[in-house]
Amino acid sequence: MKIFFAVIVVLLFFKVLNLFSSSDRLKVGDIAPDFKLSDANGIYYTLSSFKDKTPVVIYFYPKANTPGCTKQACGIRDDWSKFEKENIPVFGISVDSRESIREFVEKYSLNFPLLSDESKTVSKAYGVLSPLGFSKRVTFIIDKEGKIAHILEKVDVNTHSKEVFDLAVKLK
Repeated sequence: MKIFFAVIVVLLFFKVLNLFSSSDRLKVGDIAPDFKLSDANGIYYTLSSFKDKTPVVIYFYPKANTPGCTKQACGIRDDWSKFEKENIPVFGISVDSRESIREFVEKYSLNFPLLSDESKTVSKAYGVLSPLGFSKRVTFIIDKEGKIAHILEKVDVNTHSKEVFDLAVKLK
């Protein structure tokens, strides 16, 4: 009986932390929530501005200047010419401040937009806000119609750039 109650308590704990999938979680085929976020220089970007034009890669990352996030961002930086050639925009989004993102961009010469979701509204809308208040490492590839074509929840920061490029270019 004690084990039964322990299991119930654990299940309720995970439910409270929203670690289980919920029915309102975004899925492939859903319309991607629009956003208006700024990069480190105050330039604003909206997802809707790319509708009917090109697929878009949106990746959420936990924290600028951490090893995994640095490797992930530098992989896209190093492959940026491929994304540019195919006209596929990539946006990295975190709840970091614009100043923190600016330092990250400058330190690693990042050549694509990293956006600040300091209010956490976009991370919440995409269902990637962790119980600790940072964005989980999840990537969404949005098709030309604005629908979610792919969701990558198990991201390998070493191969992320190649993987998202290959998926996005197939949507052209």
